[in-house]
Amino acid sequence: MKGRFFRPALCRLAVAAVAVAVAATACTTAPEQEPRAAPGPERPTGPKVSITPEEGSAAVAPDTPVRVSVEEGAITDVQVEQTTPEGDAEGGADQAAAEDGGGKGFRFTGTLSEDGTAWVSDWNMFPGAAVTVRATAEDEEGERTEAVAEFVTKEAPPGQRLELASNFPNSGDTVGVGMPVIVNFDLPVLNKAQVENSMVVTSEQGVEGAWNWVTDKTAVFRPEEYWEPHQKIGVDLRLAGVEASEGVYGVENHSLDFEVGRELVATMHVPDHEMEVEVDGEAVRTIPVSNGEASERFNTTTSGTHLTMTRYESLVMDAATLGIPEDSPDYYKLDVDWAVRTSNSGEFVHAAPWNDRIGSADVSNGCTNMSVEDARWFYETVLMGDVLETTGTDRQLEWDNGWGFYQRSWEEWLSHSATGEPQVTDGSGTPGSVHGEGL
Repeated sequence: MKGRFFRPALCRLAVAAVAVAVAATACTTAPEQEPRAAPGPERPTGPKVSITPEEGSAAVAPDTPVRVSVEEGAITDVQVEQTTPEGDAEGGADQAAAEDGGGKGFRFTGTLSEDGTAWVSDWNMFPGAAVTVRATAEDEEGERTEAVAEFVTKEAPPGQRLELASNFPNSGDTVGVGMPVIVNFDLPVLNKAQVENSMVVTSEQGVEGAWNWVTDKTAVFRPEEYWEPHQKIGVDLRLAGVEASEGVYGVENHSLDFEVGRELVATMHVPDHEMEVEVDGEAVRTIPVSNGEASERFNTTTSGTHLTMTRYESLVMDAATLGIPEDSPDYYKLDVDWAVRTSNSGEFVHAAPWNDRIGSADVSNGCTNMSVEDARWFYETVLMGDVLETTGTDRQLEWDNGWGFYQRSWEEWLSHSATGEPQVTDGSGTPGSVHGEGL
């Protein structure tokens, strides 16, 4: 039996009653009786509960699942409490609970088998934590047994602690319908499936989505199609205890909440020299534009699904940042206003008061030029993650150029997920386990 057991109260009361009866008869004379053998040890009653990791275990891998099993009964409650060296605590919940709560806003939940005889944790444990597991079971006669196991998880030393470096969007942001969830880590992630399964995206209108990895340090979640507008999105990064690579463990959980605003979709067919902007399906503005002159690849506006990224009221555009040396005839350095980035290869929508061919010819270095009035309107109207769909050129936007993530078809995007399965954002969880293989 693993863990510490507490005998049912009924058994203790029965033992006390026998002791009182023996004391009462010792004061009177009684007929001689045949000698009887001394009573044997009390036979345990109630369910038999087992907990792993076992009582007293040390240096337990944080991505080890906590398991509770029972014989001759069913599990009625499991509580898991963790205390880290910093004094932080994460509370537990019973086997069916799923609400957030506890010391860090995350409850340590688990899944109970249909017959009630087995429970396994949904999440990993904090590195370097003192963990207490309390489990209660009951049999058909109402006899209850409680078992307790205390153990300590392995620490994550400096240099082996996976941390969240940055994320987009930030909590409180209102974004466009194309907005991805972008998570940047400080260390490379090799066990990508476990990390993907530790990052839960929920939305008011559930859809299928999946993670892809731009690099070993950057994971991106996008839905199959654009988000439905006017809804809230939540992301729980249950990184504590996940083994990102050999001996490297996540040390903290994070959450973020943002909102998808109205649906803004801008479209350009480059040879037409204009941009059409629709908001929630209604045309709101037609904007004359001038795009890349396309004499070379670098000054060809890319076709594909772009997402609006960062915005700049004023910006210095230096071709040297794109690898074009100052002594090159293609070099340029411009001060521009009302700039909205749409790729990492130097494409912006911005004001170009020097361009007298706006609306009639494509003569830019690859950016989308507008009048000052239109560029300022676009700058003030768009949200991060709004959609710009461009056609009509022979240069395609690469899927990892900026936020060109919709350049991959849904089938291709899903195939590049480490889990290979979609995550449904209805709160049903992730498609696989967060625990280490073979644990």
